[in-house]
Amino acid sequence: MLFLVRMDVNIPHDLPAAQADEIKAREKAYAQQLQRDGRWKNLWRVVGEYANYSLFDVESNDELHTLLSQLPLFPFMKIHVTPLAQHPSAIA
Repeated sequence: MLFLVRMDVNIPHDLPAAQADEIKAREKAYAQQLQRDGRWKNLWRVVGEYANYSLFDVESNDELHTLLSQLPLFPFMKIHVTPLAQHPSAIA
């Protein structure tokens, strides 16, 4: 199942820089692990925002929820999920 996911990050300004850096490092490692195993298909930055659009290919809504909720930045995110289906006019 394919999902387009927008993630907007809002790290509190009073979070100590060292703690924020540690969370971001864990986030990067986890995101790259999911990309390597094929579940996080694409990752695009939104220009001028601390946000991204990502394409996930997972078995179920529950699997996606589990993956997203395990993101180290999850407590600081607003997430919008759009389920995707094949378009009949697509050639790929």
